[in-house]
Amino acid sequence: MYNYAGAPWKSQAQARQIMTTQYNTTPAGLCGNEDCGQMSAWYVFSALGIYPVNPASGVYVLGSPMFDQAEIPLAGGKTFRLEALNNGLQHPYIQSATLNGRKLKQSFITHQEILAGGELVLKMGPQPNTRLWSRKSGRPK
Repeated sequence: MYNYAGAPWKSQAQARQIMTTQYNTTPAGLCGNEDCGQMSAWYVFSALGIYPVNPASGVYVLGSPMFDQAEIPLAGGKTFRLEALNNGLQHPYIQSATLNGRKLKQSFITHQEILAGGELVLKMGPQPNTRLWSRKSGRPK
């Protein structure tokens, strides 16, 4: 919800903290009630660095990816590639982002952008970029 309030760096910090402290590969590695796969789905999306807050809206807010690279195979032989440059446990904050080589001006992408294929590149860093997407024009609606 921080992305909607113009403070996406707070989402990035919280998502990374939850993924690294509340999930692991032991039998007790899921926090709380698994809720028929919902918590696992949250982790998978969040580990990619995107999350559909409202799945019906077609909007995915940006968070803090756990992977340096990931690919989502799509229909028609297309691929949507996600890359996190300078990623690591000590670099949870997005410094800048590009979608298909163009500067991303908002803290979200759409389902249609994913389905079109292409590449989302996030440059990560150790400190929050509090100016990135803080204006109303950079927030999801």
